[in-house]
Amino acid sequence: MSARFEGLAALVTGGASGIGAAVAELLSREGADVTVLDVVQSHPDHYWQECDLADTDSVEAAVAAAAARFGRLDVVVNNAGIGAQGDVSANSDAEWSRAWEVNVVGMARVSRAALPHLRESSAASITNTASVASLAGLPQRVLYSATKGAVMAMTKAMAADHVREGIRVNCVAPGTADTPWIQRLLEQSDAPEEERAALESRQPHRRLVSAAEVARAVAYLADPENRSTVGVCLPVDGGMEALRLRPD
Repeated sequence: MSARFEGLAALVTGGASGIGAAVAELLSREGADVTVLDVVQSHPDHYWQECDLADTDSVEAAVAAAAARFGRLDVVVNNAGIGAQGDVSANSDAEWSRAWEVNVVGMARVSRAALPHLRESSAASITNTASVASLAGLPQRVLYSATKGAVMAMTKAMAADHVREGIRVNCVAPGTADTPWIQRLLEQSDAPEEERAALESRQPHRRLVSAAEVARAVAYLADPENRSTVGVCLPVDGGMEALRLRPD
């Protein structure tokens, strides 16, 4: 295993499970000092700060603690988010507000709090977790898609704002990933095996994306050697957004 993040400090939101946990583990294995921001305790090998992304004071305190712990902050991975299901009539105003506060404004809060520290780094990057829902219309995902579309647009605008400060901003766009959230959705289904098969079949490679695959894409975007990779939305979706295969 390489040590491309040796000597760097990384912060991962939503790092207690799923994609975030895979990202935190990979960055740590490759040399980074990792802080996980989450509402639940993370892996004991990582420094953890409890953080509510919908609360500015909580975010600012957690980011400051991470920077103080390791004396620097170089890599920010804005991964935390919440899901939502249904068409445009399905979600209440409260659900819209909560998802927007966490999935979009939460990323802005973390990035804003991290900027003073990132400006001091020669290897600064921010990687946001968008989604295939940022790029393709998915049924029964209006609220979630709206937030993830905003994440992709925000990523490009942030990249334009900060590239000349030496801070690279990119995003990763996973397809349907094999995470605890998806597993909970399947368990709530009347026919979990059929629902899983349907999710797998809509991705051209006919399986769910693994958290480890997304983590490797995040690590590529955050790698300080990739200095010309800026403003990119990197799909990790088995071709779901880009490919149009003929039926078998």
